[in-house]
Amino acid sequence: MEHITTTPFGRRPVTAGLIEQAMALQAAPEVTHIDKWELLRDLCTARRVFEVSDRDLAVLNALVSFHPNAALSDNDNLIVFPSNVALSERAHGMAESTLRRHLAALVHAGLIARHDSPNGKRYVRRGTDGEIARAFGFDLRPLLHSAARISEAAKQARADQALLAAARERLSLLKRDALKLALYGQESALPGDWEGLLAALMTVHKQMRRKLTLVDLSDLEVEASRILGDIQALLMMKTEEMSGNDDESERQYQNSKPDTLESELCPRMDKGEIDGSTLQPDPRHPLPRIPLALILKACPDILPYCEREPGDWRDLVVAAGYVRGMMGISPSAWQEAQELMGPETAAVTVACILQRFAEINSPGGYLRSLAGKAALGAFSPGPMVMALLNGPNRAAA
Repeated sequence: MEHITTTPFGRRPVTAGLIEQAMALQAAPEVTHIDKWELLRDLCTARRVFEVSDRDLAVLNALVSFHPNAALSDNDNLIVFPSNVALSERAHGMAESTLRRHLAALVHAGLIARHDSPNGKRYVRRGTDGEIARAFGFDLRPLLHSAARISEAAKQARADQALLAAARERLSLLKRDALKLALYGQESALPGDWEGLLAALMTVHKQMRRKLTLVDLSDLEVEASRILGDIQALLMMKTEEMSGNDDESERQYQNSKPDTLESELCPRMDKGEIDGSTLQPDPRHPLPRIPLALILKACPDILPYCEREPGDWRDLVVAAGYVRGMMGISPSAWQEAQELMGPETAAVTVACILQRFAEINSPGGYLRSLAGKAALGAFSPGPMVMALLNGPNRAAA
């Protein structure tokens, strides 16, 4: 019977984990045949369970590619023996020292096993018929032994991802309803602490930008539901005070046309209160000289508030007018900025302020200050946009 090595070459010590893995590999695997690429896809999905990184998996992918068959089978020789040069080429030029680190991580995770030769080199000995008689290198058999666990972990990871996506979807819908109703109440001058409610919504929005767990999302959903309930209560109080307008109110809530909804959210169209549908070029305020695409690249946080991917300045002005209330910028400050800067420059400025929202104590006051500079010809949004493109901490007016 041929002896299978279990001890490592050189100074690498024998560990309890190494002995345990060697004993486990002597038993027949639960899964005896599996598509190797499907198994790797499942492992990518469940990699956190096995505590391996994406770079570890890139090296594993390169190793598996040296196995000639499309499947891993219990009756095949599953030892691969690429040289460091060949392995580096298939790992997109990864340095040898980096390869060794990731290979050690894969061994530690129990996904591959070493079968070292007497001199530590990887090579194969073939019989007179050309078939492999003995190989020294990395054994892929642990993947076969872990296949069932990998598959189950991947299913659980996909189910968790689906729950997270559904929770984010519910939270986004709650936030949208609350934001539009709060803006409606504010623009209609209805009684209520609209600024406070919009600020609370902005807090929820900022937290959504982080990588959240299902518990975190559930907590935010409760908070968003509370804010929406407060807004609906304020609107309900106003509705109860009104008489003889039931039909009109019914039409308002049932109308799903985007143009009508936009006009309801922004009823005052005089001066700078522009919803975008009547936006006209102003000869006193030329368009910003920065391409719109560059602005959107520098200020991606404005995109969730756009009805579609902005294709012209009108779309950006509409989005800025929509989000400014959520940032605590009053209607008068927004109107003043449009009058002194021009609607397009004001919209670019609001997008830049949103991108730096965590650093600005008073967005409304900051916008008024920049509008005052613009009136004196001392402000251009170009430096703000370029600073955002060059680094998050270098933005300046």
